[in-house]
Amino acid sequence: MSFEENLSRLVTRYDELQALLMNATGPKFVQLSKEFSDIGPLVEEIQTLRRLQREMEDAKTLAASGDADMRDMAEEEFHRLKAEVTAQEDKVRVSLIPKDEADAKNAILEVRAGTGGEEAALFAAELFRMYERYAARKGWKFEIVDLNETGLGGFKEAIANITGRNVFARLKFESGVHRVQRVPETEGSGRVHTSAATVAVMPEAEEVDIEINPEDLRIETMRSQGAGGQHVNKTESAIRITHVPTGFFVKCQEEKSQHKNRARAMSILRAKLYDVKRQKLDAERSADRKSKVGTGDRSERIRTYNFPQGRVTDHRINLTLYNIAAVMEGAGIDEIVDALTAEDQAERMAQLN
Repeated sequence: MSFEENLSRLVTRYDELQALLMNATGPKFVQLSKEFSDIGPLVEEIQTLRRLQREMEDAKTLAASGDADMRDMAEEEFHRLKAEVTAQEDKVRVSLIPKDEADAKNAILEVRAGTGGEEAALFAAELFRMYERYAARKGWKFEIVDLNETGLGGFKEAIANITGRNVFARLKFESGVHRVQRVPETEGSGRVHTSAATVAVMPEAEEVDIEINPEDLRIETMRSQGAGGQHVNKTESAIRITHVPTGFFVKCQEEKSQHKNRARAMSILRAKLYDVKRQKLDAERSADRKSKVGTGDRSERIRTYNFPQGRVTDHRINLTLYNIAAVMEGAGIDEIVDALTAEDQAERMAQLN
């Protein structure tokens, strides 16, 4: 189907939906309303494109038939409109790219220390705080679910629930291995060390997204624990839930209420299972290609933070920025995310074409 045929099909369907909604009731009305609202903004962009195309053709006709002064004005108008048409066509093409249904969802963030011992744990803690600062800048809510701290301020593992507008869409490309190159504070000789931490970003799943059989769960209660007496209480409020068929387990101890910890643990477990389901479907859809912005494989090295040189390099799109301080403060992340999103859109558009 050509680009124009695709646009005509969408406009026709939009008109059909308007007519069908006049007589629809109950669940059918809800279903049609959702489809109508989903394609409405795109149809508006198509209508804008067609208006610009008509105006461009009018200017072209006028440039060929008017007097000298009129021709000059019409030609100038034609070239201006031609540029607008091209820009609007690109906007419509981007809108035609199939949407990731999870983009609008909240996200579960997991950061784990990788190779590098205590230095890796310290880097994991810095990454976790980087995302916390980024969330604050975006106006998102950042709730710590579980922390496994070391005695020197590092994190072996840290989990947070991030809620807000389009959280997963902005963070989904962060999954993978993040590498740091710097001189550790404990290094006396000044030698640069390389350590790593693994980041996983999963869309928060609703019960309708993934069904969990209660019989597949093993639920344990325990007392909360933490470094230096933090997060400790005398009741068994901490929860550990294991999904026996997959071996996935989640521990939550940040809340004083066992009920709240259980609810949060179930939310994370649901997100893990939903993430596996999404990755499996994505692998089936894109078996013949590998995305330039990453496969989502947690073992894939995606970014290097080189502190001596003050640079951050994203290896998937060969992007290097010399603003490591801004990135670690959360202020420089958008530049990386925007570049990754643009690359993903370009690739999806190429596949669509």
